[in-house]
Amino acid sequence: MAEHSAYETIKYEVADQILTITLNRPDKLNSFTPTMQHELIEAFDKADADDNVRAIIVTGEGRAFCAGADLSSGADTFDRDARRGPVRRNADGSTDYSDPQVRDGGGQVTLRIFKCLKPVIAAVNGPAVGIGVTMQLAMDIRIASDAARFGFVFSQRGIVPEAASSWFLPRIVGIAQALEWCYTGRVFPAQEALEGKLVSRVVPADQLLETARTLAKEIAAKTAPVSVALIRQMMWRMMGADDPMEAHKIDSRGIYERGRSDDVKEGVSSFLEKRPAQFKNKVTADMPPYFPWWDEREYK
Repeated sequence: MAEHSAYETIKYEVADQILTITLNRPDKLNSFTPTMQHELIEAFDKADADDNVRAIIVTGEGRAFCAGADLSSGADTFDRDARRGPVRRNADGSTDYSDPQVRDGGGQVTLRIFKCLKPVIAAVNGPAVGIGVTMQLAMDIRIASDAARFGFVFSQRGIVPEAASSWFLPRIVGIAQALEWCYTGRVFPAQEALEGKLVSRVVPADQLLETARTLAKEIAAKTAPVSVALIRQMMWRMMGADDPMEAHKIDSRGIYERGRSDDVKEGVSSFLEKRPAQFKNKVTADMPPYFPWWDEREYK
């Protein structure tokens, strides 16, 4: 039985322990708005708080994934002072960049996805440009339809990449590929995205969601939720570590704490008894005491 929640710009549906978030402005090619920003953040908050959600798929309604920022306000689309009112100024008249009004909305979405405790799969069904592609970078696995197209178009709009993509993109595809796509701002097909390692698979359009669901179901059916939550944060956060000793510290804490857990007893017993495991530990209640092991960064 699917769970439906009413949002203005997205659909939120849970079935078989898989949450599907669908960007839902098909008449506008699912272009990104401040409302969509807030609703996506709220959806990820809700997913983390729901132990019935074991994996998340993000896709688009209609023929696009997301065509980027909604440009309907014209030339002032990216002018924060014009759209939100003037940001704070320092005594000397310079901009106070610590004003939350300066913060990039797409970056607030990707930072929330980055903190997520559930695996996130992008099922890219069509054009994904600007924030439509950069929001995917904080997702774990990107599967593209053969109808998908991608574009880091910022240089062609006179702006710069956003959504923390200067951190994510080079880590995913390498610095040379990241710079080529961002310098040119050109739109490229799914096959080039595959060759450049932006996506892990390209499948026919009619197989896209089933491919994503099959992967999500495998995670939901066979794995321990707390282990998956820890793995997600271990992998992402170690990409910024300065020495493998940092990974060793966290691995050691994880092996110690999880090694004493009911989940591990069940995991070993089920393997020896050749039966499916029934993991009982919950992400909302049973994360180990060393988690989180990092200090949250503030915007300032």
